[in-house]
Amino acid sequence: MKVLLADDHPLMREAVRQVLEQLDVQVDILDAQDYPSLFRQTAQHADIDLALVDLNMPGLPGVHGIIEFRTRFPDIPLVVLSASESPLDIRSVLDAGALGYIPKASTTAVMLSALQQVLAGEVYSPHLPDEADNSFLSSATSGSRLTTRQIEVLRLMQQGYPNKTIARKLGLTEGTVKVHVAAIFRALGVRNRTEAVLVVQQRHFEATFSNA
Repeated sequence: MKVLLADDHPLMREAVRQVLEQLDVQVDILDAQDYPSLFRQTAQHADIDLALVDLNMPGLPGVHGIIEFRTRFPDIPLVVLSASESPLDIRSVLDAGALGYIPKASTTAVMLSALQQVLAGEVYSPHLPDEADNSFLSSATSGSRLTTRQIEVLRLMQQGYPNKTIARKLGLTEGTVKVHVAAIFRALGVRNRTEAVLVVQQRHFEATFSNA
């Protein structure tokens, strides 16, 4: 397993490295200290299994760095590790296409569980005040939940729009939409758009969507 760890504080990278080494006996950990080195390392290593990235690093402000990463590397699972526990930051990062958000105050056990969940194809986020709005999905997703943005993508998928049109309507890149679609498929346990729409119809999610 190859993991790219990006954080501008060497002590934090060292601490997180010790956690990552518990993920796999043969984990290979690459380091980056800012967004330029993150992009450079990712471009040089196409076989990265996971990118664990600090939200606020030199090079790009906040979520803009996450958006840029998703645009350049839409197929690499991305998890954000941040000192911020702001619901706004969490929602912004997940809406930008990250598959997880782990506060730096989390315990080692929580971090490991979150990373294992993402590596298993699910989306991880800490509890949000309005998380109950998505509770209708819990029985269908084995504990994972769709973000607000993914629900918007799913709604447009249900209307038959292709990724390119969804990207235009939501102001996203097509690569970011592909990340959301892949996460939706994993969360609903389906293989394609037709199955996803059928799951929505069978479980009567339409009313919930109209109130989302």
